[in-house]
Amino acid sequence: MAGVEQIAVEAGEAGMRLDRWFKTHFPGLGFVQLQKLLRSGQVRVDGGRAKTDTRVEPGQLIRIPPLGVDRKGEDQLTGHSIRNQDDADVLRKMLLHEDDKVFVFNKPAGLAVQGGSGVSRHVDDMLEAWRNKKGEKPRLVHRLDRDTSGVLVVARTRLAAMKLAEAFRARETKKTYWALVKGVPPKREDKISTWLVKEPTPDGDRMRVAKHGEKGADHAVSYYRVVEQAAQSLSWLEMEPYTGRTHQLRVHAAHIGCPIIGDPKYFEADTNWDFPGGMQNRLHLHARRIVVPHPDKGFIDVTAPMPPHMRQSWNLLGFEEQSADEG
Repeated sequence: MAGVEQIAVEAGEAGMRLDRWFKTHFPGLGFVQLQKLLRSGQVRVDGGRAKTDTRVEPGQLIRIPPLGVDRKGEDQLTGHSIRNQDDADVLRKMLLHEDDKVFVFNKPAGLAVQGGSGVSRHVDDMLEAWRNKKGEKPRLVHRLDRDTSGVLVVARTRLAAMKLAEAFRARETKKTYWALVKGVPPKREDKISTWLVKEPTPDGDRMRVAKHGEKGADHAVSYYRVVEQAAQSLSWLEMEPYTGRTHQLRVHAAHIGCPIIGDPKYFEADTNWDFPGGMQNRLHLHARRIVVPHPDKGFIDVTAPMPPHMRQSWNLLGFEEQSADEG
């Protein structure tokens, strides 16, 4: 292996200790060597430091520096890694809805939808495994941020993709997200309306609230309501994006003074704020439900279960999922 590699944790590896994960993938790597790599920060999980007893979750990306040992299943003739789990199998585990025109998946947090810098595995590439008998590859019709989990709609045919894409453009879809945010918003429910502009930073593109008429700015509208709160420190928001701008909900949450917990781009905590104990420092934003016109007739209405790190936080705070339905 020439350089640094990012390997995604597979669905079947949920809860596995990090040292056990390395033993499975790199049997030639010694425990002491792994400890040194972790202490020096060369091995990381989702960009953060980790320990040998850290438990990994599906979709997390493990940073692998050059190790000098072979990966299990590596083809010595070509140097290509044989994925330890088949793409088709992973897609099958993510599947929430299937008919002859549409798939709906529950995308894990940490798995990218499309390729980009530093992305070794993504949904668009994995869909190659599900080409149909005519050779058609399923098509993405919308996106989720890499760290956002939840419902992802994929068209099975070209015509279905055109109809679904048009439904998203015409805003005939209803998307509901769940977020855990810092603090409590000033109103129990409200509309957030701003202009957003994209600007490059050393850590990649970042969106910021802009003035009306600023070059490159797009109008963005979101709705939210508070489902439950933990004193004045944390709130569970149900959020609906009316427009579909990049990072829209994340920027809008920060704009009202309630950034989403674990957001690496838009959460700027003050010095007095401590990250809640027992919670994972990962983005707490989940695409919970989507209602979209079916390409033939009627509607598709699909709900995705929360990812493990958010379920853990909900349990810690004593939040009940059915509270959202009662609101």
